[in-house]
Amino acid sequence: MRRFEDKRVLITGGARGIGQATADRFASEGARVLIADRLVDLMVQTAGEIGDKHGTQVLTYAMDVTRKAEVEGLVAFAVAQLGGIDVLINNAGVAHLVPFLELSEEEWDETININLKGHFLVAQAVAREMVRAKSGVIVNMSSTNGLAGELYCAHYNASKAGILLLTKTMALELAPYGIRVNCLAPGYIVTPLAAGALTEDSSRDEGEYARTKIPMGRVAQPEEVASVFAFLASDDASFITGEAIVIDGGQLAS
Repeated sequence: MRRFEDKRVLITGGARGIGQATADRFASEGARVLIADRLVDLMVQTAGEIGDKHGTQVLTYAMDVTRKAEVEGLVAFAVAQLGGIDVLINNAGVAHLVPFLELSEEEWDETININLKGHFLVAQAVAREMVRAKSGVIVNMSSTNGLAGELYCAHYNASKAGILLLTKTMALELAPYGIRVNCLAPGYIVTPLAAGALTEDSSRDEGEYARTKIPMGRVAQPEEVASVFAFLASDDASFITGEAIVIDGGQLAS
């Protein structure tokens, strides 16, 4: 399928994991992709690999989603290089396991700033451009942690719950401009971010987690999330807005 032929797609946190898989998916369907990340060397490597694979150019922009000036610079770059933004995949985020009673103010601020404030800053700046165009799609990255609590994740859970309600409010306010806004709520996905979180708690094991927590008995790959990003960004989802799509192998079903 080439559902995104010449569509202009911006992906934050695109250097690795789900962002990388999503950039690859959109490029494979004909999109003109711009990935933004603070992991500069890895981002450039990822862009080169995807570009070579699909015979296209993947643009890059080094920035920090918590800094408004850098976000505005990213959007200005996208407009200058691509002529606008048709799709925003608002994916950048961090995750660390810290018991609530040990959680520091600095750890709280870092997670809220990157996950929630960063989503707000990027979405607002991009939405202003989409309003001018009277069209666009924004897909934010929430989590099952935004729908159900999990131990040692108070800061992460709060940030992802905030993204879910931010998404719904954006959907209501931006619908008159022809802009759809949804979010994904993945469970355990095999990414460097998830692996890093597991190493912070030696009592957790990926295989045991899958057997005891997930009815389908396995964890998911980044490509399985990328395919849902692509669906929500496509015309196949033309009447879907304000929704949180859960991707968790049935974990929250019980």
